[in-house]
Amino acid sequence: MATKTANVTARVQPDIKAQAEAVLEQIGVPVSVLIDTLYRQIIMTGGIPYSLSVPRIPTLDSMSSEQFDAMMQKGYDEAKAGNGLSVEDAFKKIREGI
Repeated sequence: MATKTANVTARVQPDIKAQAEAVLEQIGVPVSVLIDTLYRQIIMTGGIPYSLSVPRIPTLDSMSSEQFDAMMQKGYDEAKAGNGLSVEDAFKKIREGI
């Protein structure tokens, strides 16, 4: 008789695991279904089904508190001066970059 399931063991940081599982619980997807789906996508695409690259824009993980505060202050100052985009224009620019 063929085995119908196999176990997958992975080590992840406890806080990352908890955060991810909380999101999955909110959308009603068990971890096992997510892993099965990921494996199927790897098979279908012949690789990892999403981009693994270094972001070109700064991310919170790559910034110090001072850098983050400075970036937020700059954005606040620009918004206060009216130097921003409407939501529609911002999403249009985002879509163009995708």
